[in-house]
Amino acid sequence: MAVTPWEVSGRVDYDKLVKDFGTGRIAPALRARLERNAGGSNVMLRRDYFFSHRDLDLVMDDYEKGKGFYLYTGRGPSGPMHIGHLIPLIFTKWLQDRFKVNLYIEITDDEKFVCKREAEWGDIGKYADENIRDIAAVGFDPDRTFIFRDSEYVGNVYPMLMKIAKKVTYSTVKAVFGFTNETNIGFIFYPAYQIMPTLFEKGRCLIPAAIDQDPYWRIQRDIAESLGYHKTAAIHSKFLSPLQGAEGKMSSSVRESAIWLEDDEKTVRKKIMKYAFSGGRSTLEEQRKLGADLSVDVPFQWLSVLFEPDDGELKRIAGEYGSGRMLTGEVKELLAKKLNEFLAEHRERKKNVDVKRYTHTGKLAQEMWKKKYV
Repeated sequence: MAVTPWEVSGRVDYDKLVKDFGTGRIAPALRARLERNAGGSNVMLRRDYFFSHRDLDLVMDDYEKGKGFYLYTGRGPSGPMHIGHLIPLIFTKWLQDRFKVNLYIEITDDEKFVCKREAEWGDIGKYADENIRDIAAVGFDPDRTFIFRDSEYVGNVYPMLMKIAKKVTYSTVKAVFGFTNETNIGFIFYPAYQIMPTLFEKGRCLIPAAIDQDPYWRIQRDIAESLGYHKTAAIHSKFLSPLQGAEGKMSSSVRESAIWLEDDEKTVRKKIMKYAFSGGRSTLEEQRKLGADLSVDVPFQWLSVLFEPDDGELKRIAGEYGSGRMLTGEVKELLAKKLNEFLAEHRERKKNVDVKRYTHTGKLAQEMWKKKYV
């Protein structure tokens, strides 16, 4: 198993990650407290897809005392977006909707340029434009959301970036990220920028993201208080399995492993039917007798994460499929139908979204362009 901000491979052991990273499992009592304060349940919380945290209890303390908090997440524009990229953003939207808080979304064009040897700056810019439109189409509150590109916003934060960078030694980033003598100096500096949005407000920051991004927050938590800010909090998701099975996560470099937001209905159905790893048995007779192994069945796992939000219906599918009364093809057809409905709704929102409200003209965006972090 390898889990870093740039690579996830092997069979991921989430219990081991929690132990190795020093995070905490979201206990039932903390989950109930979050949902109580939110005024409702969330499918990804109750099904343990968001499973780990740092200081989520302190975020709830602040909220209950009227101090509030804010949200921060991001996207590296290395190419088009797939379903796995969108799911943490959907959870982030739920948090914003429920708690009515500000949200900052960092588009890390600089990181993707320096970390990918073959990357061209012009291509990164094109991907950033398209990714921002896809992100805005999730439906965040445009007056409480600021989406910014690192390369464009750097003039507003450069003095504070220097303060962050001055407090982080090379030995620290080398130990945390595995940098070597062959790592370019742009990549070595970049973690300072990813820490920067955790200092955008004096209140506590909560970061919803996949757990592979956690190393950045370990560094932030070492230096934040010396700069006069809170240690950031985080709530971590698991990885959406690639279509071919449970090893690693959905990969942008293997197109058949993912459902892309640009895939049409025919392509989605073809990928699900052809590539989605099944826990069903090799023959109809065995399937009827033994049922499917739901723990490795990708279509059932995807339904469980988000695409079948009704707990009663998911339980019914599990009973029918796990007992052999439902066949693999039926479950795949069901997932393909739900994915195509989801993507059609997303594309419709994307056609009509006003991106500038998120990047420049919305209330929070205007405030942020006036600020200088010194």
